[in-house]
Amino acid sequence: MLTAEEIISLAKSGEGYNADFKLKVPSKVRELTEEVCAFANSEGGFLLIGIDDKGQIIGTEIDNPKRSAIQDSIRDISPAIHVDIYSVDVDGKNVWVIEVPSGKDKPYVLSGAIYLRESANSQKLTTAEEIRSFFQSSNRIYFDAVPCIKFDIEKELDDDMFNLFRAESGISGNISTHQILNNLQVLDESGVIKNGGVLFFSKQPEISFHQAVTRCVRFKGKTKVHIIDDKTYGGPLYQQYQQAEKWIKDKLEVAYIIEGMGPRKEVWEIPLTVFKESIINALSHRDYYEQGAITMVEVYDDRVEISNPGGLLIGVQKDFGKKSMTRNPLVFGLFTRMSLVEQVASGIPRMRKAMKEAGLPEPTFTTDGGFFTVEFKRPQKNDTANDTANSTSGTTNGIINPIDGTINLESSIEEIVLKLIAENAGLSARKISKLIDKSLRSTMRYLDSLKKSDKIEFRGALKNGGYYLK
Repeated sequence: MLTAEEIISLAKSGEGYNADFKLKVPSKVRELTEEVCAFANSEGGFLLIGIDDKGQIIGTEIDNPKRSAIQDSIRDISPAIHVDIYSVDVDGKNVWVIEVPSGKDKPYVLSGAIYLRESANSQKLTTAEEIRSFFQSSNRIYFDAVPCIKFDIEKELDDDMFNLFRAESGISGNISTHQILNNLQVLDESGVIKNGGVLFFSKQPEISFHQAVTRCVRFKGKTKVHIIDDKTYGGPLYQQYQQAEKWIKDKLEVAYIIEGMGPRKEVWEIPLTVFKESIINALSHRDYYEQGAITMVEVYDDRVEISNPGGLLIGVQKDFGKKSMTRNPLVFGLFTRMSLVEQVASGIPRMRKAMKEAGLPEPTFTTDGGFFTVEFKRPQKNDTANDTANSTSGTTNGIINPIDGTINLESSIEEIVLKLIAENAGLSARKISKLIDKSLRSTMRYLDSLKKSDKIEFRGALKNGGYYLK
């Protein structure tokens, strides 16, 4: 039975995999029953009535007829599931709690359909094929829901990652680490952290699960023959996402648009947003039971491929890009809380849209050999339609002419500085550093080089002078 303090804590943490808020009993009581069924088929949770979707405790009243209607509706779930329904006084306001355990007789069915908790939402499965694919058996346990008995929270929890998660998730207030982990259902009933918690918050989850790493490989040419660069990243999943995205950026080309006195604008050969979507999808949905394979990022001269063990679940094959299911609902829910997953099933359409807007082919998706792979085509060399060029050795900086839109990939930073000074005589070093997005120290090196080559000169007092073409 929840206490008032625990309800306040859950309200501050917001809706998620294990908590759903209702301001009052809906006119159709069945809506509550669907949520109960979803919690029972997942890891259990709390349906809190009297809290709005922003986590504000408003309070509500449920009379005996309404309570009887709720109980009668829950009895429609088969096999029968016992839930506790009670009210708690929270600072003078009544909050009703429907406490749902994780069912031991999964799957639970309501009017011929199965409901499952997916992040902060409930999904409905209706066909036997979907049910078999999702559960694999009636007693299926998700990898990320299995307790990791050997993990020592006090010694192995990454405090920096946990504090970052708190900040990005908007969890404020004086709530202990243990209470937050418990609210998020990262701990089991005995207080042991689950595999999903280890993957997300451990300093080195690869110690517990050697397959929980991301390997990034740059190949020369278009085949897997010659390796130019090879890095493997471990650590918390969010850290793996950041490192993999940074590694990709180092391999792609970028050009800059300089317009007047405003900051420069970066134009990447492939929109970076598609890598955010695809890497997080790979880390969230991969099959961690498969110990002989890892998440892969591969860059070739003509394409970028991101792959993960585990093909599409049968339940989403016919509605790919429109419907979302995951093998790791706890991990997916944690990414969602950090606002890295915007909407359920919206990632694929966003990737397609971003590539189309960049004038590139839409990404292709394949499920060969037990892997799910997404491929992004790179612009081809001398492709004027995309105004960029290929490189096999890493990032190339260029400048885009704001008048005709052409890109000169041979332009150096010094040429950009010269252009700025020619158009805005008297610029200070500090202002130039902001315009080219470089440190003041680096900017001074460019300016000193131009002075030595007798192209510019400094005029005026040291504090308020500036640079001019010579």
